[in-house]
Amino acid sequence: MSNSRTNPKVDEFLSKATKWKEEYEKLRNICLDFELTEEFKWKHPCYTFNSKNIVLIHGFKEYCALLFHKGALIKDDLIQQTENVQAARQIRFTNVQEIVEMETILKAYIHEAIEVEKAGLEVDFKKDTEYKIPEELQNKFDQIPALKAAFEALTPGRQRAYILYFSQAKQSKTRESRIEKYMEKILNGKGLKD
Repeated sequence: MSNSRTNPKVDEFLSKATKWKEEYEKLRNICLDFELTEEFKWKHPCYTFNSKNIVLIHGFKEYCALLFHKGALIKDDLIQQTENVQAARQIRFTNVQEIVEMETILKAYIHEAIEVEKAGLEVDFKKDTEYKIPEELQNKFDQIPALKAAFEALTPGRQRAYILYFSQAKQSKTRESRIEKYMEKILNGKGLKD
């Protein structure tokens, strides 16, 4: 299927797809029913409206999915890939039949996603103050006021990276050792990856 609105890079992507080929093609046809521009971003078919990302088709080992870039503004029952993903949401499929059965719903979602974009709605990202500071870090702040001051002087992104990294450790002991390891960096005003 090729019309003026299809992107040769997506044609190529589909021709090389070994897994989810049929599913990708079906999802593509659904997306092309809308006035969306077919692009190829992050190595995947991406559909845009006025240069804004609306929906992306992607596949994983266990499922393929339609990812709504501002899915958080559309429906509550879309899947949040990980708790750190704030705006995007996905609908997952394991076979083409599921896509066929959901076609009407998918089209309603895509329509709504386009409306969200037309209305200029933005996802209200969590402020860094809403990220919970791990207890171990808070204890260090209490012991070493200079560490707290240095941490608060970091950019919001750097603060968030540290909080997420420290919080991801399951055990308190691991969280403590991670904090110990990075204290020097924080005191020097450096981010996790600097």
